[in-house]
Amino acid sequence: MCINLKLGKIQKNTENYIDRCIGLAYIDVKVGKRIKNTEDYKMLLSYNEAVKTYGSQYRLIQALAEKAVYKIEDGVYSTKQYESELLTVMKKYPKAVLTGEYAFYIHGLTNLIPEKYDIATPSKASKLRDKRIRQIYVRDDIFPLGIQDMELDGGSVRVYDKERMLIELLRNKNSMPYDLYKEILAHYREEISDLQIWRIQEYASIFPKSKMITKALDEEVM
Repeated sequence: MCINLKLGKIQKNTENYIDRCIGLAYIDVKVGKRIKNTEDYKMLLSYNEAVKTYGSQYRLIQALAEKAVYKIEDGVYSTKQYESELLTVMKKYPKAVLTGEYAFYIHGLTNLIPEKYDIATPSKASKLRDKRIRQIYVRDDIFPLGIQDMELDGGSVRVYDKERMLIELLRNKNSMPYDLYKEILAHYREEISDLQIWRIQEYASIFPKSKMITKALDEEVM
């Protein structure tokens, strides 16, 4: 249950205090404590999470009608009317990881904004039919290396860390525009003292063509 502090009225009981009285302060009547303003509880939800949050599919439909929650696109809901496209895409594909040119961009290693989101998935994953993304299949043994959660656009996304992306840069040198490669490489040279060198070396030893990667590290980066 929550109390509308503006009107002094008791609202209908609900299983989730976040989902009602949008914009009002709350009192958690179970513990008698005032909790934060609902602005702090804006959430991006999958369909299953939305049903669980609101208690049932019927209550979710009610919440949509009341504009307590919004359908951003198929399978993605939010307590905000508008959401970052990047956060929406990553919510839609929660097991995927940002990689490639888009990972370089959000790490601040290039100013070039890619036209598509580069998404890494395990090699046996289903094809993602989404025109906004470029799916990159990755061997299962190296897929989890360097995954981190990054706070971005008011949410969190899974992305490979800078150390992993340095390995990716050297591995894919011949398949990317030369000017872009040189720009990213220059940023890495400036930041190399801030990176975990042992982590880079560990990644390099696990990836295919490890000798080539190690040689490129020594000659072009270190």
